[in-house]
Amino acid sequence: MKLGLSSEADFQAIHRAALEILREIGMFVMDYDTQKMLKQAGCRESDDGYLLFDQELIARTLESVPSKMVLYDRNGEAAVDSSGARPHFGPGLNCINVLDHRTGEHRPCRLKDIEETAQLCDRLPNIDLAAGLGNPSDLPASEQAMATVQALAGGTLKPLAFIAHDEVEAEQIWSYLAELAGGWEALAARPFALDLTGPHSPLELGEEACRRLRFAARHRLPVVCYPALITGMSGPITLAGALAQSAAEILGGIAVHQLEQPGAPVISGSAILPMDMRSGQITYGSPEYTLACLGAVDYFDHIGVPSWFGAGCSDAHTVDAQAAAEAGMSLQTAVVSGTSFIHNLGYLSGGRTGSLEMLVLCDELAGMAKRFAVGIKVNEDTLAVEIIRRAYKDCSFLMNEHTRRCARTEMWQPALFRRASLKEWRNSGADEMQKRVREKLMDLLHSS
Repeated sequence: MKLGLSSEADFQAIHRAALEILREIGMFVMDYDTQKMLKQAGCRESDDGYLLFDQELIARTLESVPSKMVLYDRNGEAAVDSSGARPHFGPGLNCINVLDHRTGEHRPCRLKDIEETAQLCDRLPNIDLAAGLGNPSDLPASEQAMATVQALAGGTLKPLAFIAHDEVEAEQIWSYLAELAGGWEALAARPFALDLTGPHSPLELGEEACRRLRFAARHRLPVVCYPALITGMSGPITLAGALAQSAAEILGGIAVHQLEQPGAPVISGSAILPMDMRSGQITYGSPEYTLACLGAVDYFDHIGVPSWFGAGCSDAHTVDAQAAAEAGMSLQTAVVSGTSFIHNLGYLSGGRTGSLEMLVLCDELAGMAKRFAVGIKVNEDTLAVEIIRRAYKDCSFLMNEHTRRCARTEMWQPALFRRASLKEWRNSGADEMQKRVREKLMDLLHSS
């Protein structure tokens, strides 16, 4: 059974529903200049002030969306490609709390935490994109976004993702990044940052989102366009209905973006946050969150918009068995989804807590997922008929040169997981996974 959207009929049904929502309900667009631009492009205003989008406008703007997004490191090398064969991973953003790995306390994020996150992102081998996991609460709100970006840029050359509080901060951040790049044209040619913005559910494009989308488009800088739809609260509880509404919202945002500058880079993804109706909690670790991500990747691939996938998250509050199980499930699913761009690693507490220990664990799980994504290579060398012919009588496979040569590529070697015998494990101290994660984290933070 195929997960996500299972047929062409499913794709078409979601798209028809999204177009119907835009045509008959519309979007409430709060920015006057953007309203004017959309009306000139053919949008009509309904009696309740919502702008109605016709199918032709959506089709026209979708045609100009680039088929992929590529982010570079600050050395100018491609680091993340949404269409690449190799999976690319990055942490989440904007958590309220952090799990202090030194004290075990859940507390507000500080700038020092962002600096350590940047350092860790730089040193973890399977992390390709840096992000802050939280906002530094020890700074005024107006300084938090810029300080986060500066801390990330100061700690790693890897590309970074950011969220600004408003369009003024976003422009200031882009200006800072343009200086690092050597100018706006250089930044657009090899962008090393990604701005996250988009509509609000249900069916609203605020002034901030409109202006940020248009600014990024004018300068041909990469942007994520998606809302945050909470099932049963700001959208339908059904995943199909939530996909349809969020698709309509995203299509409206993409129309604004592409009307400003056709061909400017934009990416989207699942905007759906399932809510447990018993507790009222957002459930990043749920199968529904992963299914929504799968459905979104399928849908956006169908309409030609690049996307990313949220994974490596948990609803647990500490780095325990639940955290490992939920993160592992979502990461393994993500690498076979059809996109190679995967984010939100390191989330605990349903996206409210960022954890460096969780990020270390997710780096290990991402390494496993990368091996899974490679699959089984079938060629003359891997079929190994000649090896079988030479080795079958005396069972000399172990000593064969072919085995030695292929051992490292055929078998993933974990850094944290143990494959020792019971005796060896006991003799080495019978340490538990949480202890190994913490020790690796401290080694990475204190290595020169």
